[in-house]
Amino acid sequence: MPGITLKNGLISYYGNPAGYTEKEKAVVDSIFQNDELTAWLKSRSLTPQWTDGVMERLAAGERMGGMDESAAPLKNVRIWQLKPETDVYMKFISYEETVRQFGEPSPEYYHVAYDGQLDTNDLEAIYTRCNVNHPPGYGGHSLSMSDVVELYDEGGSEFHYCDRFGFQKISFGEPEQTQTMGMRM
Repeated sequence: MPGITLKNGLISYYGNPAGYTEKEKAVVDSIFQNDELTAWLKSRSLTPQWTDGVMERLAAGERMGGMDESAAPLKNVRIWQLKPETDVYMKFISYEETVRQFGEPSPEYYHVAYDGQLDTNDLEAIYTRCNVNHPPGYGGHSLSMSDVVELYDEGGSEFHYCDRFGFQKISFGEPEQTQTMGMRM
């Protein structure tokens, strides 16, 4: 039995479902990160993206990435939660209330509680997953009002505020930097 195989977009590492391919990228579970697998991927012109929880999802039968050509590509997910030292009155309130009392949500008050890939881009499914069965590497409280869900890929990010009912799309990030040019003598 060969040690590492690629069949129908699925990467197996010594019989274990280790990852899958997406174009020139290989999304591989972090537990398999080693020189042998890295060299094998490189020899096939695949760039590894080491991600927690991939083996668990593949073993559960989920079809991911290049394994299901009809599916939309999965985006990475970041869960932003307010820092413990943040004003308690900013926590667990609606988007409307946040804007009224404190202005637009800003990353300076948040930290990343999770950064990885889940089996969906659907916000409601992400909400359920981050409440019922936290994914490996999740280091925060259950997803709640005032948290921000970021869906991102090479093309950019979308941010969604977890509101009283559903999600509110927001702009969340560094303010646009403007450069002024002045001449000095």
